[in-house]
Amino acid sequence: MTSAHRLKDLIMFYETLERLEVKIGGRKLLMDCNGRMAWPKRGVYFFMENGEVRTDSGTGPRIVRIGTHALNTNSNATMWKRLLQHKGSQKSGGGNHRKSVFRLIVGTARDKNHPTWELKKSVDIKIRHSEISLEKTVSQTIRSMPFLWLPVDDTPGPGSLRKYIEINSIGLLSNFKKNQIDSPSSTWLGNACTREHVRLSGLWNKNHVSENYDPDFLSKLNHLVNDI
Repeated sequence: MTSAHRLKDLIMFYETLERLEVKIGGRKLLMDCNGRMAWPKRGVYFFMENGEVRTDSGTGPRIVRIGTHALNTNSNATMWKRLLQHKGSQKSGGGNHRKSVFRLIVGTARDKNHPTWELKKSVDIKIRHSEISLEKTVSQTIRSMPFLWLPVDDTPGPGSLRKYIEINSIGLLSNFKKNQIDSPSSTWLGNACTREHVRLSGLWNKNHVSENYDPDFLSKLNHLVNDI
């Protein structure tokens, strides 16, 4: 895929998201969201970040994170439950980065030298207590990121349309080892992330950033937005 083709597809992608934004009534912030709102059961979400703007494909904010959920067969995960894992606890202000890769990688950018942050799931209460301050910082960071969501209520599983949209959106947006289009700003928090794939892609995603994309996904994305 040439840079010229990719730029053309990025322009089309953002034009589609602009229509999505109108259809769902605008961007939201997780700090303002709760489970009583009218969320679709399943979908794909697209996060932006204050200070991160498009420089080549047009004007306005650039997407910095794409995600979905329920990729395992028979999964009962809903979109709001996944967003809630990223948001963290409303009561404590903290969260659990071991249930959210988004939280995990944002945390490494906020404090790359934290001694326990990247330990796996089995940790005791003392370790969790030592991480509270960073968990709160991560919550504040993610909750202030505007996002859009696309309803895609298909059957859970690895072959879902949601996964197809997620993977190809990441492949299109990622700058990982490609000619740079809509590069991150010099002050982007992700530049401090311990994950090379985050730093080089310009996305808060660790998977799929090195993959190519199928241009036909834009047509499917367009149809999904039209059907809202």
